[in-house]
Amino acid sequence: MNKIDLSIILPCYNESGNIPLILKRFRDLLSNRRDIEVLLVNNGSTDNSQEIFNSELAKSENSFARVIYVEVNKGYGFGIMAGVREANGQIIAWTHADMQTDPSDVLEIFSKYNSQILSGKYYAKGRRVDRNPADAFFTWGMSIISSIYLGAKLNDINAQPKMFDRSFLKYLQNPPDDFSLDLYLMYQAHKHKIELIEMPVSFAKRQHGIAKGGGTLKGKMKLIKRTFKYIYLITEEIKLGKR
Repeated sequence: MNKIDLSIILPCYNESGNIPLILKRFRDLLSNRRDIEVLLVNNGSTDNSQEIFNSELAKSENSFARVIYVEVNKGYGFGIMAGVREANGQIIAWTHADMQTDPSDVLEIFSKYNSQILSGKYYAKGRRVDRNPADAFFTWGMSIISSIYLGAKLNDINAQPKMFDRSFLKYLQNPPDDFSLDLYLMYQAHKHKIELIEMPVSFAKRQHGIAKGGGTLKGKMKLIKRTFKYIYLITEEIKLGKR
């Protein structure tokens, strides 16, 4: 078995239209590399994703990828952590499967910062640029609120990709099942004095399917509710000395 340096996790919930596209993009990027694996998490999809996975993963040119099956969707964070538990890489990353974040961003961060990340003293993430003003303002507002309540400087919390050394997993003992996972990761990094490296990334329009996070007004309202709920849980545990 080849030594895996980087595991890239893609939570996929009803992304059947995007699965062939993202596999082709990774195929073009990885070429003959054998040190990187891609884990696609079929996160309880109710569309024809399983059929697409079976078809695409039967092709020898997609041997760099494998599928982790989650029978029932329990949330974005649950799907990612299902992939994390199966990852073989020393460095672990996750990003979206909807083609809004270019897979090349993961490889660029890995290439530029892997020596720092391997030290265990740094983690890396994307920072979205060239967004429409309304979405940028929403992200800024949520970052400010989260930073104030948690006593940590947090910016563009849900931007992808995220990347860290395997040694960081010891801090992820009670991760949330929903989109609060990104907030949890950043808060744990701040708490344990793991420094942040950010790289500007573009954020494209979704090609297939519908947004699951904050891409719509309804999604933003759900994200606000989930974020405040999780901030409350963290602040209560801080008071009790559990975090």
